[in-house]
Amino acid sequence: MQRAAVFDVDGTLVDTNHLHVTTWWETLRQAGHRVPMHAVHRAIGLGSDDLVAHLLGDDRDKDQDDELSAAHKALYGQYFDRLPALQDAGRLLRRLDQDGWRVVLATSAGGAELSALRRAIDADDAIMATASADDVEQGKPHPEPVEHALELAGVPAESAVFVGDTVWDMRAGSRAGVRCVGVLCGGIPRADLVEAGAQAIYDDPAHLLASLANSPLA
Repeated sequence: MQRAAVFDVDGTLVDTNHLHVTTWWETLRQAGHRVPMHAVHRAIGLGSDDLVAHLLGDDRDKDQDDELSAAHKALYGQYFDRLPALQDAGRLLRRLDQDGWRVVLATSAGGAELSALRRAIDADDAIMATASADDVEQGKPHPEPVEHALELAGVPAESAVFVGDTVWDMRAGSRAGVRCVGVLCGGIPRADLVEAGAQAIYDDPAHLLASLANSPLA
């Protein structure tokens, strides 16, 4: 039976979470919103619309949402040519591909941002498909991104593992019925990932690669 290794990207394969924190904080500051960085950090992993709603609440001026999203994209886009892949991210994906896993990305990024992330990972030869923000109606923690990744891979949930770095990833994977693996390189505490559904925790892609034989991706 075929099996799928589904990966979040930001904070899981590419070291971008704190770039997102800084650029979202600046975006909100310029728009007159005072949101502490720790709150922004906890929201990273949500799609833009959901992130704004999570941080500013339902009583915000919703007409401003698209402007905030565009402003964040402009600020974050300054880093596209130097996004840093986490250690061994590309090697991990290639190893899983060689071991017979169908590697699929499930990410809130899309368009030029996703292209920049894939360039940073530099493992397109190992990536079968991508379920991006352009492909789904609802982002994490809704299971749709993971479910779409499974459709692209052509495997059932019980034959898949989802790797991510946020509670939104773990909740999305759990709701989709897949085994969830958490990584700590996005800055979210171990206990929070476990509570959200992580069945195993690793420091980063390099740690997971070194531990594959005894991991859910064995």
